Amino acid sequence: MEQQSISIAKGGLVCSLPARTSVIAAANPAGGHYNKAKTVSENLKINSALLSRFDLIFILLDRPDAEMDRFLSEHVMALHSGSKITPGSATTSNSQYSRQAAGDSESEANTSSFKEQLLVQPGESIDPIPAGLLRKYVAYARKYVHPRLSPEATQKLKEFYLELRRSHRAIDSTPITTRQLEALVRLAEARARAELRVLVTEDDANNVIEIMRYSLFQTYEDEDGVMDFDRSQMGTGVSNTSELKRFVAKLHRISEETYNNMFTFSMMHTIANEMGLRFTNFNDV
Repeated sequence: MEQQSISIAKGGLVCSLPARTSVIAAANPAGGHYNKAKTVSENLKINSALLSRFDLIFILLDRPDAEMDRFLSEHVMALHSGSKITPGSATTSNSQYSRQAAGDSESEANTSSFKEQLLVQPGESIDPIPAGLLRKYVAYARKYVHPRLSPEATQKLKEFYLELRRSHRAIDSTPITTRQLEALVRLAEARARAELRVLVTEDDANNVIEIMRYSLFQTYEDEDGVMDFDRSQMGTGVSNTSELKRFVAKLHRISEETYNNMFTFSMMHTIANEMGLRFTNFNDV
């Protein structure tokens, strides 16, 4: 996918054909429940090599949210009742949430995050683009708009890539390669192409970096809501928190069986190796 081409070697025919397309895939976790103690690859039962081809990975969890629950309930009821579905039907229209003036909105857009800019504010009206017009817009942008990186955007993306490389040096952490850098470039170009601009600005790079951070942070969050950067995103290892709980439970069982609650460092190393765990410093356990 990231190469945008496919190589064929069959029946004496060896060639490379263009395959410039975007792939959006959705998958349900094995067992019907997403376990935050496991990696994305373990939850989805997808080969790590295939999973690493996707530029962005988002985890959608069903968490209680009053505003979103109200929106979904009104959407479902509108479908079954045959009434017209309005995008702003689930939003409140109190005076304190009234839409601000255009000047205030533009000034806040420069300081607010990209996520806040995309969120629909309570009471805000939406004028959706017709599907036919949207298809023509996308086709025109892909055919005639070919953005290039500005020096400012290039510097931003390079600094973020080097930051990822420095923070993911652990053996079990997710490897950061040039594939992530190429993904950043593609996303930044797509961000500019969406607005029919031929130059990728620094703001485009910042928006893409925020999206990439959000995707990475979701995959690193463990079952306790803590960012565990030492486990692999694509690998088969569980989080450090889960490994610690398993190790302590094992020590507790051995203590009950042997009536001994004293363990030396060598004994703990032996037990950890038998369980397939890797603890470099037991003083931190």
